[in-house]
Amino acid sequence: MTIPNSMTYIEQHGFGDPEVLQPGKAALPVPGNEELLIKVAAAGVNGPDLLQRKGKYSPPVGASPILGLELSGTVAAVGPGTKRFKVGDKVCALAPGGAYAEYAVVPEPHALRIPEGLSMIEAAGLPETYFTVWTNLFERGSLAPGETVLIHGGTGGIGTTAIQLAVAFGATVFTTVPGTAKVHAIERLGATRAIDYLTEDFVEVVKAATGGRGVDVILDVVGGSYVARNIEVAALDGRIVQISWLTGSEISTDFWPLMLKRLTWTGSTLRARTVEQKAAIARSLEANVWPLIASGKVKPLVHATFPLAEAARAHALMEKQEHIGKIVLVAE
Repeated sequence: MTIPNSMTYIEQHGFGDPEVLQPGKAALPVPGNEELLIKVAAAGVNGPDLLQRKGKYSPPVGASPILGLELSGTVAAVGPGTKRFKVGDKVCALAPGGAYAEYAVVPEPHALRIPEGLSMIEAAGLPETYFTVWTNLFERGSLAPGETVLIHGGTGGIGTTAIQLAVAFGATVFTTVPGTAKVHAIERLGATRAIDYLTEDFVEVVKAATGGRGVDVILDVVGGSYVARNIEVAALDGRIVQISWLTGSEISTDFWPLMLKRLTWTGSTLRARTVEQKAAIARSLEANVWPLIASGKVKPLVHATFPLAEAARAHALMEKQEHIGKIVLVAE
């Protein structure tokens, strides 16, 4: 494979609105020990990208300052110590940063073969989303077959993934979405009940549907006023997993019910975890989830694609929160 001396990437001119993102030119990154240089085919757009653009989510020490946490593409070069992949292999990968570019470096343990039947564009929407859902819903939240789960933000990449995986593993799924049209679209993914949070109270709906018992697991991206309502709708010994704070993380509420119900309230971020921790998630996905994708039981939903140079437009669309599924940048 012929590797150029420079590449196009998305440069960030300060913090602010999507317009701060503009195409630029830079030298190619060089893969280090146990790292791969990937010729990027496509890169997923995620919530942390928007936060980083606004100056609210700094990259970990040593990570590329370029936006982008997931990609698909072809291995263009390998660093010393690599074992799993060779030049020419098609992969998708979790990136510590740098995916909004024509070339990016990723740790080899964070790369996975593209499941059979998926396009490069679809595969670009797998890593950040599936790593996040798996580690939070199934590892930290311990969602088990036969349990009930409430997934907030059911229309985004995280939400559509969580719904499909929860259904595939035998859970009963409730989810919150904005508007009647999205209710119908999301219920087609297998959710037992999509709740229009613009006109319905999810606490009332879930309690009525469960005979007052509530749900075993809650996956929450909203925070703010949802914290108290999550505690109210959680079943005895329920687990609440916090993965974002779209409406704020500074809250004041009565936490006494947390003790009375013996609830577990946990949360996590993905980006700052060690290479070894992320590698463990990757191997678990290969064993438990990749076969489901290959069989067609679950699949990344792509709402829209944009050329890499139009990353600003992709961010603007995501901020409108009108999408169902993933928004993907296409680099080739």
